Amino acid sequence: MKLQGGPSLTDRNLSFAAAEYVWDSPESAGSHQSIVPLAIRILRQHNAESVLDLGCGNGALTAELQRAGFQMSGCDMSESGIALARAHYPQIPFFQQDLSDPLPKAHAGQYDAVISIEVIEHLLLPRFLIESAVRALRMGGVFVLSTPFHGYWKNLALALTNKFDSHWHPMRDFGHVKFFSKKTLSALLRERELQVRRIHTVGRVPPLARNMVLEAVKPGGLLSQ
Repeated sequence: MKLQGGPSLTDRNLSFAAAEYVWDSPESAGSHQSIVPLAIRILRQHNAESVLDLGCGNGALTAELQRAGFQMSGCDMSESGIALARAHYPQIPFFQQDLSDPLPKAHAGQYDAVISIEVIEHLLLPRFLIESAVRALRMGGVFVLSTPFHGYWKNLALALTNKFDSHWHPMRDFGHVKFFSKKTLSALLRERELQVRRIHTVGRVPPLARNMVLEAVKPGGLLSQ
């Protein structure tokens, strides 16, 4: 069974078995387009220069932020994703990284900002992603995290229209396995003492928003002022 759209082989299949999240196109994901302008605005408001893209996939989003003027680096656990990123964006440093493993010491405290766009919902152990973000950030750095939005009216609409299967991807390996509300996503970051500044919604009207973008700061330093 196949779905239309999406730059990855994984995304294009409703039912899919694979050893990793498989990327086979350098194109940007359609879901990123409404998030990128907001992410750029947040990064600029925090005067960020160096940025790590955690879960960069095929590198298309990383490259778009590089063109916006940020000094980008990217990592992902997908071998196919990193291969595409390196081939199409050789000017950006990319490295393969299992997001459930500790971030390498060389990246600790090296970034003004960390972004992770539409990644956390794919992870069985999302706390490891937060740990990596905290480790990578300088004091006062900003963390920009996006994931599909789930709230009462959105969940009710999905149930009434029988869209849960296509939204939750139960037969797709490396599909969505975590579904966050504003409350639970905020709680996850506060466990690591990140200061949640704001949660934005993008796409559709707010009660039925496609995505939410959380803006949080690692306490201390000048960047958080």
